[in-house]
Amino acid sequence: MDSQQPVTKVDVPADRFEAAVLEESRRRPVVVDFWAPWCAPCRTLGPVLERLAAEAGGAWLLAKVNVDEAQELAGAFGVQGIPAVKAFRGGEVVDEFVGALPEGQVRAFLEGLAPGPADQAFAEAQAALQGGDEARARAALSQALSARPGHAGALLALAELELAAGRTAEALALADRIPPAEAEGLSGRLTALRMKARAPAGDPAALRRQVEADPADPQARLALGRALAAAGEYPQALDQFLDLVQRFHRAEPGEEGRRAMLELFEVVGARSDLADAYRTKLSRALFR
Repeated sequence: MDSQQPVTKVDVPADRFEAAVLEESRRRPVVVDFWAPWCAPCRTLGPVLERLAAEAGGAWLLAKVNVDEAQELAGAFGVQGIPAVKAFRGGEVVDEFVGALPEGQVRAFLEGLAPGPADQAFAEAQAALQGGDEARARAALSQALSARPGHAGALLALAELELAAGRTAEALALADRIPPAEAEGLSGRLTALRMKARAPAGDPAALRRQVEADPADPQARLALGRALAAAGEYPQALDQFLDLVQRFHRAEPGEEGRRAMLELFEVVGARSDLADAYRTKLSRALFR
C-alpha cells in the first residue's frame, strides 16, 4: 500500500474529536457520521459514505463517531436521531442531515462542501508555512481574510507570525478578532500565543538565578515559570507554578500559580499525560 495515500476515513473517540475533526477541518472538509452498531439505517448509510470518501481520494475526511461510546459529544452537537451527518469546515458545522438518504442526495450534499476562496487561500498559506516561505504565507493569509474577515485559522496563523516577529500588540489584536464560537476549538494555540505575548523579557537563566537567590520571591518565580512556558519547557514551568501553590496555597501568589497551571494545561492538552500528572499534584497541594 502507498504510505503517501491520504487518509479518507477515521474512527474518532470523544477525546480525539478536537484534533481529528475540528483541527483537521481547517485543512479540508470533515464529514462526521454519528452512528451506532445497532442502528439499521446507519448500516445502510455508512458503506455509502465510506465508498464516496474513498472515491474522493482525501478531498474530504469521513470521521465515524459511535454515539454509544461518545454520548456527551453527541449531546453537545444536538444529535437526537441517527445516523446524523454533520459537515465541518474551518472548525464549525456548515451543513448536516439526519437519516439514510439516497446516494444521489448524499452526493449532492458532499458536492456542496467544496472549499470557498478563503479556505483555498488558507490551504495555500499552510503549505507555504510548511515550506518556510513566510512572504507567500502572509500574502495567502491576507487573501483568506479579504474573502472571509472572520476566518479563525487565518487570523491565528497571522497572529502567530506577528508574535514571532516581535509585534505583540498586532498579534493580540488579531487573536481578539477570532469569533468566540471558533475560538473554543483553538483554545490551546490561543492560550499559548497569549502566554508568550505576556512572557517577561530576559533570559530564563537569569530569572532562574533570581529565584535561587530568593526562593520565596513569588514574582520572580512567576516570571520564571512564564518564561519557561513561552520557551516550550512545560514541565519545568509547571514545577515553578506548583511551587507557588505549595508555598502560598490560597493566598494571591498561590492563586496566580494555580491559574497559570490551568492555562498551561490547555496548551499541553487537557487530557495529556503531562496535564493529568500535574493536575494530581495541584489537587494534592490545594487540599493537603
